[in-house]
Amino acid sequence: MSEPLRYSYLGPAGTFTWEALKQVSGAEKGEWVSVNNVGEALDDVLHGRSTYAMIAIENSIEGGVSATQDALALAPELRMVGEYMVPVRFVLATTPGVSLDTVTTVAAHQVAYAQCRGWLEKNLPRHSHVPAASNVQAALSVTDGDLADAAIAPPGITEQADVSILAENIGDNPDAHTRFVLVRKGGAPPQRTGADKTSIIAELPDDEAGRLLEMLEQFATRGVNMSLLESRPIGDSMGRYRFVIDLDGHIEDERVADALMGLRRFSPNVIFLGSYPRANGHVPSVSTKNSDEAFEEARHWIARLRQGQAE
Repeated sequence: MSEPLRYSYLGPAGTFTWEALKQVSGAEKGEWVSVNNVGEALDDVLHGRSTYAMIAIENSIEGGVSATQDALALAPELRMVGEYMVPVRFVLATTPGVSLDTVTTVAAHQVAYAQCRGWLEKNLPRHSHVPAASNVQAALSVTDGDLADAAIAPPGITEQADVSILAENIGDNPDAHTRFVLVRKGGAPPQRTGADKTSIIAELPDDEAGRLLEMLEQFATRGVNMSLLESRPIGDSMGRYRFVIDLDGHIEDERVADALMGLRRFSPNVIFLGSYPRANGHVPSVSTKNSDEAFEEARHWIARLRQGQAE
């Protein structure tokens, strides 16, 4: 019998990444490997220790997860194969018997801390922040008693740690969500569903005026909508950036493939991160001139002209 699939995720059990992994069909039959950070999860996949990694890629409040974006830019052989959305809710947890007015230090993952800052400033104006690798780890550190008085944690934390809940729904935005992607090494993209997303990373050829507009025109002229456009420093010199882009559509869609070919001719470095089903099932609206049939007809027209046939 073949060995079960292995999934690396930011642990321990109970994190939002763990919640995202629970959404993957068939994952419950595999082995789940808890790791300390995104880099470790991706490294597990790159070196064959795990088949998949579940990683956070974007938050509806904080935007793209820069650590994930930077790591993917350095590992072009990785491919996204699925997208998962997790609602983000937070509680303030502590050891039994501690009251809110005695809390002076709060442990939390930096992203969670940023999303609860308004509540903390109002209710704990003199607190200090103790960084943690994950929100579950933050709660576990509180039970140790040496790092913080309380922790920002997910609502189900009492199932993972011996803590009490001081306050619920402490996030500043009740509609916050985090987008996760399932990543593997290489392989063909999942089949087109009609409700897909394509993720890429691209660089500009130089810093001449209008270069960013030229890059964006590769998509606009083909009717390809962008749902994400973020810049990240390349790091080799000041003012040099790469762009993380999400497109509506699949690489099997003619308009998307044609846009990527145009981008390939324009950009010195394009990284294809993957085409995969969207979590929300959104089907983009495509005009007749940008349909697969329109691209195919235009290609056949050129072929007939090259062969000397009548139009």
